[in-house]
Amino acid sequence: MSTDAFFGHLTRIRNVILPSGARAALNSPRGLLGGFILVHLVFLVFAASLSLRGEAFSDTFIYRDWAVAGFSDANLSGGPSPWVYPILALIPMAIAGAAGPGPFFFLWVLMTTLLNGWALLKLTERGTNRAAIPAGWWWLAFTFLMGWLGFARVDGLTAPLVLVALAYGVGRPFVASVLLAVGTWVKVWPAAVMLALFAVVKNRLTVVLAGIATTAAVVALAAALGSVPKLLNFLTQQGDRGMQLEATFTTPWLWLSVLNVGDSRMYMNTAINSMQVDGPGTATMSVLMQPLLILAALLVAGLTFWALHNGKQHKVAGGVDRTELLLAGALTLATAFVVFNKVGSPQFMVWLGPAVAVGLAHSWREWRVPAAMLIAIAVATFFIYPLFYDALSHNNPWMALVLTIRNVLLVVLFLWSVRRLYLLGRKTPAPAPALKES
Repeated sequence: MSTDAFFGHLTRIRNVILPSGARAALNSPRGLLGGFILVHLVFLVFAASLSLRGEAFSDTFIYRDWAVAGFSDANLSGGPSPWVYPILALIPMAIAGAAGPGPFFFLWVLMTTLLNGWALLKLTERGTNRAAIPAGWWWLAFTFLMGWLGFARVDGLTAPLVLVALAYGVGRPFVASVLLAVGTWVKVWPAAVMLALFAVVKNRLTVVLAGIATTAAVVALAAALGSVPKLLNFLTQQGDRGMQLEATFTTPWLWLSVLNVGDSRMYMNTAINSMQVDGPGTATMSVLMQPLLILAALLVAGLTFWALHNGKQHKVAGGVDRTELLLAGALTLATAFVVFNKVGSPQFMVWLGPAVAVGLAHSWREWRVPAAMLIAIAVATFFIYPLFYDALSHNNPWMALVLTIRNVLLVVLFLWSVRRLYLLGRKTPAPAPALKES
């Protein structure tokens, strides 16, 4: 079945389920606003109910303890240090903890909601870009499916920042670079998107200056707080960790553990609150993953540079669409950061949403394939965490199969992204309509 036939079939199913009047209502700024309110109200109500009982959820328990301890290791009884994160990640934790530990979780979810709202406004140009409204619905669906991985983790704060940055993109590279630099000082992964931006903009000095200016402000903040010695701790505190259970490259040892072969086993690394897999060769693989990730990122960046300059040289489709190239490069690099990562936490799937959402707003037809794959990845991830993580960590073969399918989809998404970059730069035009630059 061809791609057009597959999506045509899905469209016919949608039309049967939703009458034309309902589709028209949903495909409007008011309909999208209603969807945003409904989706986020679910999380806000749940967060409020837990906060009223003095509870938190998932990683926000750890964030709350850090805030109560004043982000000082000396005040903690054990567990991971707050400095496993870059310094700007501590700011939202401090804000959520400003009113004490009770409302921490609700305030955290509220901050995520506000950032998601900002991202949706920018994606749809405050609802004036009607063509982007379906992309907004996709973003809401993906956000809902990712669940608490987007609302109880730092990653959920960085995803909307990256989406807004990509929406500014090549048209406003300085603003985009500042947002990506801020995101990088919250959770490192937005650096991948900044690398893609650097590769495609006309004035690369703008990207560099924005990054330097933002970093200078971060260093000044650290100096004011007396935290300069800890500023780069996030680069070293997790360097000796092993292969995490959900990581793509852990899949062979996952099955060795499930089948009880070669003394492979799953265990909890309590120092960093992470399930890992140990077995023959895992220590070597763990050491190799960091250089492998760097190599993959450099190769993708090189392919992005090639696509830009080769496309310009051969006048591909009238010249390379820099926005399309930015989005393809951003998705490829973000996917590389997931596929070639020895950590592989389930919340990393959140990293892949922004480029796809902006891509759908830019050209729905060209981005519908990765959008469908990412929805499947989100569904599989939801089954992994939070539904059946306990079963997975106790060698359940069915959940190991779900995780394997999810990891295969990630590899396929990476290969699709690499192919897309190649098609954008080769002599024969990529099978995409001529699109505006931004």
